[in-house]
Formats: sequence, structure tokens, C-alpha cells
Amino acid sequence: MINVLFAAKAERWPEYEAPLKAAFEAADLIVDLRMDFPPEEVDYIVYAPNSTVQDFSPYTRCKAVLNLWAGVENVVGNTTLTMPLARMVDPGMTQGMMEWVVGHVMRHHLGMDRNILGQNGDWTAHVPPLAQDRRVTILGLGELGSTCAQALAQLGFDVTGWSRSPKALADVTCLSGEAGLTEALSRADILVLLLPKTVATENLLNAERLALMPQGAMIVNPGRGPLIDDDALLAALDHGQIAHATLDVFRIEPLPLDHPYWAHPKVTVTPHIASETRVKTASQVIAENVQRGESGLPFLHLVDRSAGY
Repeated sequence: MINVLFAAKAERWPEYEAPLKAAFEAADLIVDLRMDFPPEEVDYIVYAPNSTVQDFSPYTRCKAVLNLWAGVENVVGNTTLTMPLARMVDPGMTQGMMEWVVGHVMRHHLGMDRNILGQNGDWTAHVPPLAQDRRVTILGLGELGSTCAQALAQLGFDVTGWSRSPKALADVTCLSGEAGLTEALSRADILVLLLPKTVATENLLNAERLALMPQGAMIVNPGRGPLIDDDALLAALDHGQIAHATLDVFRIEPLPLDHPYWAHPKVTVTPHIASETRVKTASQVIAENVQRGESGLPFLHLVDRSAGY
């Protein structure tokens, strides 16, 4: 019997219990899945960083902590977590993110806010360029960023991707390093942020880097709120350097009602919906990793503690 602790908020248990059990059964695993175990009896922890479990030292036989979220910034620095930590790379989440990003890039590319939402009797034609003449930059070429970059490239966009370390993707101009970041921003008619939150990425998009972008560029951020210096972005919007920002993630969530983003005419706020973990496919990812652990195979999607993701 494999003992798996579900360490997330209690309201998520009814949502996950049946899909996790079904995924374990499909993987031929005999699992006792519960929300409460004596710590010394736990083999795996299915984990959300907002769980009450914050001290991992009592879980002496635990083989791995399997995160339910793509982001691990709230747990990766926990010094009591000495066992392997796997982040969630969920095909359902990836598909959802790709659909959201493509939708909002197309919205900005086609000028839908102006041509559909804001006509008010104005018959003036605003014809967009073809996709091949619109430059889209993706910052972050992990699973989510790579999928979004390739989907946009398939639609004909001129796509540039930037990552901390060199990458290669078909039909995408891939850049890395500080010089590469400067070039990537200079090519960004539409900029999509899909980097993790780390010490190195916080406030990455500051006043200096916003000034590198083409005047009138647009920003789409479904990655992490702290990637953007909020005051710098508001100033760039007010001065016309940035034409519009669509933001799905924020430093404080829910976004406070008095935050300037709510009332700004050049900001679209969405309530952290770009990509949610999909229960069915996430359960299958969890079951696969438990199966690998029991078979002595390397875990998938292990976090690099030194990099922070």
C-alpha cells in the first residue's frame, strides 16, 4: 500500500479525490489517499503551497512532494523540504494557457477593442497588418512559453522567444542572455510574459526595459505579477510608450479594489484565469510520477532548487 497525503485546502478535496483515485487505479497503483496521515507513514505528498503543511521534517519516509501548481516560488525555499520536489506540468494547463495567450494576442493584433467594443458610431476603418508583419515576443520558453510561441508561429506571427539559457524551437527566433533580452524587447510589438518568479525575474520589466520596446507596444502577462514594476508600467501607459496591458496576475490577489489598474483605460484585468490546473489531467501527471517513484525511475518535472523553478 502506498500512502499519499493530499495536502491542499480542504475545499479542493471533493474536486480531486475521485480523479486522483481513478488515475492511481489506471496506473495499477494500490494507494491509500487521504487528507490526514501520521507524517512518518506518508510516502508521497500531493501539495499546494497554501496548505497547512509547511514543516516537512516529520515526513521522514516521503519520497517526493508533487506540487499541484506550476509555480513553486512559495515552497522552493523551504529548508525543511529536503525530498525531491516536482512542479506541475499539466497538458490541460498548457492547453488552457495557449488558448488564453493566443486569444489575447489576436485581440490586440486585430484591434478588437477599438473595432468591435468601442465603435460608438465610428465607421473609420482600422485594418490590422497580417500576422507575418506583427512581431510577438515571448519571455520564458518553458513548457508554457514554448507551446504558446509555437502556436503563434503556426498562425504566421513573427515570433521571438527569450529564455535564461539557450533554447531552439522551430519557426521561433530564440534568444538568451542580457543582450538577447534587449533584442527580444526591441522586437516586441506584443510582449507575452511567461517567466517564473525568482530573484532574477522580479521587476524584470522595469522603466529601462519598457523603454526598449517599440512605442505603442502591447503587453500580455499571464505569468507572474512581480515580473512587472507596476509604477513603471503605469507611467509607460500614461506616456504612450505602451498602448495597452492585459494582466492576469498581480502582486496581491485578488487585486485590491483601489489599485490603479482597475480604473486605467489602457489596462485589462482578468482574475488569474489564464491557466488553471485541470483536475483530470493533473491527477494523471501525479499518478505517473508516483508510478515512476515506485519503479525506481527519475521523477518528471523536478524543480532545480538553485534556479528556483
